[in-house]
Amino acid sequence: MKMMNSYPLVLLLIFSHTSTTMAQSPAAAPTGPATPSTVASPAPVPSSPPTDIIRILKKARGFTTLIRLLQATQVSNQINSQLLTSNGGLTLFAPNDNAFSSLKPGFLNSLNDQQKNELIQFHLLPTFVSISNFDTLSNPVRTQAGENPDRLALNITSSGGNQVNMTTGIVNVTLGGTVYTDHQLAVYQVDKVLLPRDFFEAKPPAPSPSPETPKASKDKSSDTTATPADDALSSAITVKHPLLVSLSAVALLASAFTW
Repeated sequence: MKMMNSYPLVLLLIFSHTSTTMAQSPAAAPTGPATPSTVASPAPVPSSPPTDIIRILKKARGFTTLIRLLQATQVSNQINSQLLTSNGGLTLFAPNDNAFSSLKPGFLNSLNDQQKNELIQFHLLPTFVSISNFDTLSNPVRTQAGENPDRLALNITSSGGNQVNMTTGIVNVTLGGTVYTDHQLAVYQVDKVLLPRDFFEAKPPAPSPSPETPKASKDKSSDTTATPADDALSSAITVKHPLLVSLSAVALLASAFTW
């Protein structure tokens, strides 16, 4: 009787244990090590394109003739190359199209290739000069056209950058606004073409070759060469000599008989 009463209690305990076990949540599965996230590298900063004087002048507009001369003389390539290899920089005085149109008709066409190159180089200073530093330059200012201070002289006067005036001995020029500057290249507009005196003053003539030294005249007294006249005289004496001997003999005989 006691066993019959305990049987339902055992079933109840088994049921309760099973329910409790099923009610527990399963253990979480172990996770592997966290994968490190990929850090995106910053995009490379594009390098600035090299300075191109033709592109600068085209963007500024109004410099068609100057652009044509820079390309024809290949000075544009020279400028770009110097800016890459030199630390001193460059300064370009850029005459606009109105400045070139004020020149005498046919002037540019009358220049040969060397003179066109010299004309453009005369507008270039071999250093960077800011608008406020022109008063620090010493006259005559050296340009890339050459070292001749008389025929290629450029004199600049400035009052602290408020006004910059230039003279070549042929024209007086006023510096206009700044076309471009990047602390290595400065481009300033000018109202006239800088004309060097080298184009308008006669150059000194080239030294003439030294005259040839005259050949020393022969000393007639020491000349023993027989002339035709001497040969004739000698022949005459040789022919007449026997006759003279005969005449002398006749004279002796005549004197003997007379005696």
